[in-house]
Amino acid sequence: MTDQAAKLRTAVGGPARLSAIAVTGGKGGVGKTCLAVNLAVALAKLGQPTVLVDGDLGMANADMLLGLAPERTLADVLAGTCSISEVLLHSPFGVSLVPAASGVDELTRLSPERMERMISLLAGLARPGTPLVIDTAAGIGREVLGILKAVRVTLVVVTPDPTSMTDAYALIKVMEQQHPGGDLRLVINLADGEHEARQVATRLQTVARTHLKRELPLAGWIPRDPALADSVRRRKPLAAGATLGPAAAAIRNLAVRLRGEPW
Repeated sequence: MTDQAAKLRTAVGGPARLSAIAVTGGKGGVGKTCLAVNLAVALAKLGQPTVLVDGDLGMANADMLLGLAPERTLADVLAGTCSISEVLLHSPFGVSLVPAASGVDELTRLSPERMERMISLLAGLARPGTPLVIDTAAGIGREVLGILKAVRVTLVVVTPDPTSMTDAYALIKVMEQQHPGGDLRLVINLADGEHEARQVATRLQTVARTHLKRELPLAGWIPRDPALADSVRRRKPLAAGATLGPAAAAIRNLAVRLRGEPW
């Protein structure tokens, strides 16, 4: 573990880049968990069996969207009662899940040492050529920022709601202050069309360029699609279907672009 942790440090003493995609958002309700689950499934359907990590450490629910019922979680791993491989659950969709716990207060107050240990354990799950997908909690809590600083790519999920845009910018601003130059990309969710999605992206890109002196690439946009809500109720990811509707097709396109990067 000591050697593994040492390899995960950068020259300035922080964690090195995990071969991982974090899916995050400035506020709750923007659809980040749904996107993370479906992105992992879409990557798996492209021939890359994927590990999904529920990084919403205190309010976990990725297991529900995959129709899984974990008996042990990351809380048990960090308590030292089992290994991370023992909590790994395999879904019927080509995705393995590292589940977190719901309502466990200790997971929302991880010490820097426990956070580093968790990142080191996750690094051991990475497979050559296939990134982990990590669903984070919303906001700018210490646990969220700890994960975002460690991963190679962060997808910031934003909706056209003005409060979502405001909170997304707050998250981006804090990340740029604490970890300048990180690979942050926008995903516009619940858009009524490409025009609206690009309008939202342009607003955030303009503010970031003006005040933070940085670019925010648009990774993709997901249209509003009633089938998403139905898939959540059925606990079957939309991307797992044989026929791809508008949202599932957009998520697949995002997965294709991400898969093409050197992991």
